[in-house]
Parts: sequence; structure tokens; C-alpha cells
Amino acid sequence: MLLPLIIGFIFGFLLQRTGLGHSYKVIGQFTFRDNTMLKFMVSAIAFGMITISLFADENMLSASSMPDTYALGNIIGGAILGIGMAIAGVCPGTLITGIGQGNIDYLVPGVLGFLTGGVLFGYSFNPYFLKLSAIGFSKGLTLEQLTGAGHWMFSVEMLIIAASAFLITRKFDI
Repeated sequence: MLLPLIIGFIFGFLLQRTGLGHSYKVIGQFTFRDNTMLKFMVSAIAFGMITISLFADENMLSASSMPDTYALGNIIGGAILGIGMAIAGVCPGTLITGIGQGNIDYLVPGVLGFLTGGVLFGYSFNPYFLKLSAIGFSKGLTLEQLTGAGHWMFSVEMLIIAASAFLITRKFDI
């Protein structure tokens, strides 16, 4: 129970230190003027994948701990989240970081956004999302199972993607 709190604190601290608690950083990503968010997220994903690979090697993860996959739901949810981030200039994590660092202007729209999204999801879950979630559903399917490749291959590939993102954005001074 303590480890997730520590990881969440570190993640929030790093969000704040990189400046992602300010909307201009998030908007800068969507306008291709500032790739701090891209670099931060691919680094976090690569770190997470390597950590999961280490846990899998040490038998600290079981197949039952893998979340279910909802392909269509993930695509639709990702599109809605991306549109909301582009409009608002924040994502849920950077919103909480901004509130935590004292950006009061994040508080009212952020809380209203969370509440509105929660209410809309709650009312539309049974009639719409439940049906959509069945499309592309798979119980705990992993890339390793899907392709037959080892989990380290995907971790190393993500590390290469992260390094490439740093090199490409540095080369073009973005």
C-alpha cells in the first residue's frame, strides 16, 4: 500500500519539476512547440515497462494481475481525453499538479471537469459504454501473448523510442 503512494508522489514531483503543472506546457505539446510532455511520458512509459519486466522475471506479477483489454473503449476514451486535453490545456495528472502548486485557476474548472466527466460516464455507462466495451475485449491479453515475443523485447523497444524522442526533438530544437 505504501509503494503506490511513494511512486505517485515521485511522479507528481517530477511533473511539477518539469513544468507540466502549467497549461502552456501541455498546449505547447499540441502545437508542436514544446515537447516536454512527450519526453516525460515516453520516459515514464519506458521506466514502467522495464519495471514490469523486472517484476515478471522475479515472479512478482501473475497473469491474474493483468488488466483486461478493451480495444474500442481505449481508442474512444483516448480520443475523448486527447480532445479534452487540447481544449483545456491540462490532463488529469497535470491538473492535480497545478492545483498542488497553487494554481487556483485550475481548481474550479478542474473539479467541474472531473465531476462533469464522472456524471456523464455514470449515466452513459450502461446504455452505451457497456456495449462498446464488449467490442475488442480480451481478458488480460498481453503483447507477449499476442506476438509470442519476450517481454524484454517490448521494454527495449520502448527505451529506444524514448531515446529517439529525445534525440529527434533535440536535433530540431523543439
